[in-house]
Amino acid sequence: MRRMGQTNAAFNLIEEGDKILVGLSGGKDSLTMIHALMEQQRRAPFKFELLAVTVTYGMGEDLEKLKAHCALYGIPHIIHDTNTYALAEDKIRPNSSFCSFFSRMRRGALYSAAQTHGCNKVALGHHLDDAAESFFMNMIYNSHLRALAPKYKASNGLVVIRPLIQLRERQLAACASENDMPTIGDEACPSMRFDVKMPHARASMKVMLAQMEQQFPDLFISLNSAFGHISDDSFFDSARFTV
Repeated sequence: MRRMGQTNAAFNLIEEGDKILVGLSGGKDSLTMIHALMEQQRRAPFKFELLAVTVTYGMGEDLEKLKAHCALYGIPHIIHDTNTYALAEDKIRPNSSFCSFFSRMRRGALYSAAQTHGCNKVALGHHLDDAAESFFMNMIYNSHLRALAPKYKASNGLVVIRPLIQLRERQLAACASENDMPTIGDEACPSMRFDVKMPHARASMKVMLAQMEQQFPDLFISLNSAFGHISDDSFFDSARFTV
């Protein structure tokens, strides 16, 4: 809670009067996030609203445990149904990775739900490990220096926030485990039902970063700091030169 509060203060993620749609997949990250945001809501000296939204893909997902958990803890929660799975069946090709397709469709569904329910912000459960992996993936595979912003404005005007972006994945996993949260795992991933190539780039980055962290234990502390100290005029982009 202290670290999330520091992130919120540093980037002004949550403000008076916000109505925040919280993407609740039911995984360890999003479940930890909604509980942390509920606690932040209780502690904050100003008022804001939360609405947890779970997007379905039209696969007949069993969300009864998740719905019961939200009801038990007083978490405002709705299900936003889509036909993404049926759409993917028309587009998917053998031995293809469609994670980006499902991610884009899920993000679009969250934006649509936010607009329908009068939310001005969308909270996503990305953490520092996600940011580090994305940075190295973009650099190695796309030749692009890019990570994950704590806060940005989408093209439709919604503000997207990442309250957990300075927390480690293992912290979120421990929180979910120690509190017996009814987490949903890879069984809910629609890609698992297709004959597709599983994504290897992010898995490779996880392995690489784990090896680097063994050699440099403060790696993620340094990365977290480096993401906020950027000397962009020191790279090979002539538009950024100062002379």
